[in-house]
Amino acid sequence: MESATQLFGGLVWILVASSNVPLPLLQGWVMFVSVTAFTLSLLFLGVFLSGMVTQIDANWNFLDFAYHFTVFVFYFGAFVLEAAATSLHGLHCNSTVALQPLLSSNQYNINVAATIFAFVTTACYGCSLGLALRRWRP
Repeated sequence: MESATQLFGGLVWILVASSNVPLPLLQGWVMFVSVTAFTLSLLFLGVFLSGMVTQIDANWNFLDFAYHFTVFVFYFGAFVLEAAATSLHGLHCNSTVALQPLLSSNQYNINVAATIFAFVTTACYGCSLGLALRRWRP
């Protein structure tokens, strides 16, 4: 499940960045969450794969639950903001020549894909959260 979240989270990051971030106030948070979650997931996976969990005395089941809960909440917010940014496609802004749409059709299509992958990533983190809860609370 962890590799799926990394794959889909990386796609969210790439898609939002490729849209040239037309709404930086909304999409800046989406970029922050996707990049941070991607990096921390790689670090978390590296700790488990390297075997450091046997050397560090900690409640790893609780840390796993806390990590997935935090990332799930942040990714849910990022999904809602990305969906809000995508919904502004029909909004027009003033230009010196004429009214132009806030998002071009290419940016709109990329943001639709980013919204879908943000939802899938949120769902994957939700499933990981459920599995972590089962491990933590037998």
